[in-house]
Amino acid sequence: MGLGLIGKKLGMSHLFAADGTMVPVTIIEVRGNQVLQIKAANGKDGYDAVQLGFGEQKPSRLSKPVLGHITKHGGAAKRRIREFRTTSEEASGLESGKNLGAELFPTDSWVDVIGTTKGKGFQGVVKRYGFAGQPMSHGSMMHRRPGSIGCRLTPGLVWKNQKMPGQMGGKRRTTQNLRVAQSRQDEGLLLIAGCVPGSSGDYVIIRPAIKNPAARIAKAQAAKANAKSPAKKK
Repeated sequence: MGLGLIGKKLGMSHLFAADGTMVPVTIIEVRGNQVLQIKAANGKDGYDAVQLGFGEQKPSRLSKPVLGHITKHGGAAKRRIREFRTTSEEASGLESGKNLGAELFPTDSWVDVIGTTKGKGFQGVVKRYGFAGQPMSHGSMMHRRPGSIGCRLTPGLVWKNQKMPGQMGGKRRTTQNLRVAQSRQDEGLLLIAGCVPGSSGDYVIIRPAIKNPAARIAKAQAAKANAKSPAKKK
């Protein structure tokens, strides 16, 4: 999966590219990621991973086992703790207590962002799935209801995953293949093009993109350039 960072979503803004186009960006604070533990496959853990902590926290608000684990490895009390599966090469230059930040993801790199979507509560099918609804006049009493959800003859049951009213939002989601528009290392900020799950102030996880969109984009640009070039006559 690769080494990532824990961040805090600060909100959204916009940037202007060199050609004048406006790029909406999400501002994520990543300063203060501290290495708490390094696990190795040849050790007692049996696998390679790096454990990070993020966000200041009062020691009194942590349980004794968690606080003992952090102090054992020379770290400070943290609000969020996350473990990233890595390779031995990626963790070779790290040590417990080292701080990481925006330098891990330079400008124009590609990332995946994991967060919890905004909770909307219990909602109907019109808001939850975009149903058109029923007639609003001429004696109709259905309005925003879903309507029929099955038939007693065939299939004789309600299909699994039928779209119905229920809890909306508040789920863990991953937005893939987002470009880092700016990496402000001095400020400890990542400006990521596009939107990410969650409200302002929520904690998110940034990891390297696992689908390598850079290679796909380069291939598409090469194909576009070849299509524009005139074919040579024999």
